[in-house]
Amino acid sequence: MAGAGEQDRLHLQAAVDLAARNVADGGGPFGALVVLDGAVVATGQNRVTRDVDPTAHAEVQAIRAACRELGMFSLAGATLYSSCEPCPMCLASALWARVDRVLFAADRHDAARGGFDDLAFYDLFATDRALWSVRVEQHRDAGSAAPFDAWLAAAGTVAY
Repeated sequence: MAGAGEQDRLHLQAAVDLAARNVADGGGPFGALVVLDGAVVATGQNRVTRDVDPTAHAEVQAIRAACRELGMFSLAGATLYSSCEPCPMCLASALWARVDRVLFAADRHDAARGGFDDLAFYDLFATDRALWSVRVEQHRDAGSAAPFDAWLAAAGTVAY
């Protein structure tokens, strides 16, 4: 793995091991961990079928657990290690969590070979929305921006 140090290799192997154990336990082949200042803060495994939750991906699980553990929604300074290239949802979650870095082992092509939609979703996001099989539309009326007006006017909101 070019550019990765020994600690990166160890943490990435731990994510791969989590994924393999998850398969043995009947889960999906994905594992992730959040590391801050060299310490593992939280781990996650794919729990989509177990929890009947399409958002229960390993990376999202690890991010949620790390935020709970640290008592904050920002993981600035942290690295997200994943057994596989994060799908668009997981990558967006890492961006929202403000992690400094994402390091992964297998890629979207490996996931596609395993029957997972990661590659298809990456391809979809590169396609004009007018060509999507799912309609994504805006219906804007006079009150559409009211929640944001309320947010801007509210005292004590936490910026993120």
